[in-house]
Amino acid sequence: MNLPSVTIIDYGVGNLLSIQRAFEHLGATVQVSSDPKVILKSKRIVLPGVGAFPNAIKALRKLNLIPAIHEAASNRKSILGLCLGMQLLFDESNEFETSSGLGLIPGKVIPIPATDSFTNPRKVPHIGWNSLAPSENHKSWQGTLLSRNKPGESVYFLHSYMVLPTNQHHRLAETSYGGDKVVAAVAKDNIIGFQFHPEKSGTVGLRILDTFIREAK
Repeated sequence: MNLPSVTIIDYGVGNLLSIQRAFEHLGATVQVSSDPKVILKSKRIVLPGVGAFPNAIKALRKLNLIPAIHEAASNRKSILGLCLGMQLLFDESNEFETSSGLGLIPGKVIPIPATDSFTNPRKVPHIGWNSLAPSENHKSWQGTLLSRNKPGESVYFLHSYMVLPTNQHHRLAETSYGGDKVVAAVAKDNIIGFQFHPEKSGTVGLRILDTFIREAK
């Protein structure tokens, strides 16, 4: 079986090598590119990200990658946002300043509250392994990139901000942090995002990436 190639968008923000190695380990052909033409020809597109939202969106804008990402989304290409890359899929973030995002999924990005619902201090950033659970609107993960995973499996998180989707149906999976639910995965048609790092999540994460290669829309 010839697997679709994967294009990782290089905009100077993100640990691209570990993501590239994870896909290559799974047998995929991977290209890392900041060329809009290359991205538009791709069937599988990964938007990584580590760091601050404003810097990331400015870098995408400077490289003229935002129109290419929008066109790829309109052409039903499979787009996967990882960590900060997932947050960039949303309308806006208030990290340091109010910044417009890609607007591919309605909603916003806000800080993880410093206290839990009982006003107890909460450690931020959220770092470490936490288990995944289906959201209320996705009791089953059948037909999604989590279809080969089981609720309760743990993945690796590292983030200080979290997403609030406007449409609750876009919440694919959640994790519990400090007694509160934090969105761990989102999905809207051909657009999907993970707040966690599948490339750092062992066999559980590799299974998710393998599903993206083989079964993404």
